[in-house]
Amino acid sequence: MSEHERSRTMPAPAQTVFDHARDLDRLDHWLPQDLHVRPDILPAVTVHEDSTGQDAHALMHADPDQLRIEWGTRDDGRYAGWLQVADSGTGASEVTIHLSFFDDEHAPPDDDIDHTLDDSLQRLADEVRPHTSTG
Repeated sequence: MSEHERSRTMPAPAQTVFDHARDLDRLDHWLPQDLHVRPDILPAVTVHEDSTGQDAHALMHADPDQLRIEWGTRDDGRYAGWLQVADSGTGASEVTIHLSFFDDEHAPPDDDIDHTLDDSLQRLADEVRPHTSTG
C-alpha cells in the first residue's frame, strides 16, 4: 500500500474552492490531464484514463458541510482518495489531497504521483483565482 498527500494554499475562500473542486463539469480543469470523470447515477462515476484507454468504475461523494470530497474505485478497491478544503483566513484557504493505492503492483511511481498531485493543486489554484475579488 502506498499513501500520498500534498497541500497547497489557495487564493480563494474555502467555499469557492470546494464548489470548484466538486463541480463535475470543471473536474477536467484541475484533475490530472489524462483523467476524465463522467457521472453515472451519483455517487457512481466512470473515470477514463487516456494513457491506458481504460475506464474505471468509481464512487465520488462531496460533503458540503465538511468541505470534503471522497472517491475510490468501486469494483476492485485499487485506490481511494479525498480532498479537504479548510479556511485559512483573509480570503484564502488550504487544500489537502490524499491518495491511497492498495495494490503496489499497479500503483504509479511515488515521484509521479507527488508531481501529479502538485500539478493538480496548481491547476485548481489557477481555476479559482479569477473567482476572487482580488484575482
